[in-house]
Amino acid sequence: MNDAWYFNPSPLSWPSPEPRARAFHASLPGYAPTPLVDAPELAGLLSVGHVLIKDESARFDLGAFKILGSTWACFQALAAESGYDGPPSLDGLRDHLAGDATRTLVTATDGNHGRAVARAARLLGLPAHIFLPRGVPDAVIDRIGAEDAVMTIVESNYDGSVEAAKSFAAGEPGCVLVQDMGWPGYDAVPNWIAEGYLTLTSEIDDQIAEMGIGGIDLVAVPIGTGTLGQAVAMYFRGTGRAQLTQVMAVEPDTAACLLASLVAGEIVTVDTGRTIANGLNCGTPSSTGWPWMRDGMSAAVAVSDDELRRSIAALGGAGVASGPSGCAAYAGIVAALSDPARREQLGIGPDAVVLALSTEGPIPGMQ
Repeated sequence: MNDAWYFNPSPLSWPSPEPRARAFHASLPGYAPTPLVDAPELAGLLSVGHVLIKDESARFDLGAFKILGSTWACFQALAAESGYDGPPSLDGLRDHLAGDATRTLVTATDGNHGRAVARAARLLGLPAHIFLPRGVPDAVIDRIGAEDAVMTIVESNYDGSVEAAKSFAAGEPGCVLVQDMGWPGYDAVPNWIAEGYLTLTSEIDDQIAEMGIGGIDLVAVPIGTGTLGQAVAMYFRGTGRAQLTQVMAVEPDTAACLLASLVAGEIVTVDTGRTIANGLNCGTPSSTGWPWMRDGMSAAVAVSDDELRRSIAALGGAGVASGPSGCAAYAGIVAALSDPARREQLGIGPDAVVLALSTEGPIPGMQ
């Protein structure tokens, strides 16, 4: 192990979770499973059987996976608060809430999560207030603003913007905090968000079956606070699967909070620096995701901005338009499999099937 690598030789497994949000997502306008791309040229470069890329640039019209978690969590939180007991759909909940102007959805974000919460609010006919840390690119701010959200820029890092959102939501009547990380006393919403992401993982199983691929040996997942990492570990380490999959976390080397926590054996906060992967620029892992990632991850790797840029180009050559955060999973696969010692630890041979979750498409001005 070094500062950029962590390996767990004995990850745990657990009963497989049900992707119960998938029917809900299928009811949303424009839903379709995102592509799973088989990239033989990348497989040849990495000397494996298959490199599969889950291309989230095609998720609705938002170009990122986050809406799967935000819509499900917004639905669950608002249904519980308002007493809605109808079918699991945004349309039914919106009709139930019609004329109720007392609720505002609140979150902190450094990118796609805030846009997804703002979109969920717009679909429900509710206002949204989004808190962002300093340094978020104008392109990200413009995309959130296009969803009619109120925005506040916080003169702090991501963790500081989360604190600002928490304080605002606690002090204003009718605010519903929809944050994609947990802390002591705040776990229902981030767990619902992770559950929403199981739609993505269940799509993958359907797609590999259609492709005639028996199973996946290694899946790489980009980590911000780790709610997606929680979902991926929950799903791919599930004992109900035909084949247990090794799960590897990938972070920018300027914000490798999960890797540092795995090394320490407890949640730690790291000072974050600048990175083109602003969506992963988080300093503290989610407390709700931590147990799943601590016990279920086989490895964690940190990558540089230069590695991210090379991965954007490599994925583009394979026909996948990926952004600076989205390409991180593939960058981590390259960093792991290009090192013989790491490759041996992971047990990746020439017939292996490896999967990278490309979680977002390109954002203008951010490469």
